[in-house]
Amino acid sequence: MSNANAFVPSARSKVKRMPSRGHYDRATVFAILDAGFICHVGYAIGGQPYVTPTAYWREGDAVYWHGSSASRMLRTLEPGADCCLAVTHLDGLVLARSAFHHSLNYRSVMLFGKAHKIEDVAEKLAKLQAFVERLYPGRWKELRPVNAKELRATTVLGMHIDEASAKVRTGPPVDDEPDYAMPIWAGVIPTHSVTGVPVGDDALVEGVKMQTSLADLTHLGLRRRLDKGI
Repeated sequence: MSNANAFVPSARSKVKRMPSRGHYDRATVFAILDAGFICHVGYAIGGQPYVTPTAYWREGDAVYWHGSSASRMLRTLEPGADCCLAVTHLDGLVLARSAFHHSLNYRSVMLFGKAHKIEDVAEKLAKLQAFVERLYPGRWKELRPVNAKELRATTVLGMHIDEASAKVRTGPPVDDEPDYAMPIWAGVIPTHSVTGVPVGDDALVEGVKMQTSLADLTHLGLRRRLDKGI
């Protein structure tokens, strides 16, 4: 595959089961990454595999995540250890006419690379700003500035995406041909992540109101509770 806009699949990243669902182009991979903010990071400590859920954000061909400087996961990965990062979005429950053909509609991506620690203080601060702005555009400038103690207590890791593969299922159930004549309901029940009604902190200063931009978090793959059809 010579397309510069696509990742070259290797033995570890190539989709083997249902290869027709596999995608390696950057547009698909990045769209799946950008539609969410929770990932699972896989790594090994002394031969024991672990998977840790965490929030992430993407900048170009790299993904970033952060946490406490005391985190065992971050300390294990920061020297440049190999890791795998996965993101999945559930789009629907697929009900077939047989139990065997029930499925899920989903978008998933798996990334491979080596993590690295962001050492430069200014760069670390910029990455944390990018993280907050990714979640809540415009909020960083409203917050109390991060202080030196908080920066020291926080580790930011980045991982250049060396390899990536996406796997996507869409559409109705696929039954055995004779089963289509059976009087059994089959189809897709769509699923969505939906925001609820915001609940203010009891300790809010009187008169402080929530910024209006927080009412729309659709850039995170979250639908508003009052959206049509919800």
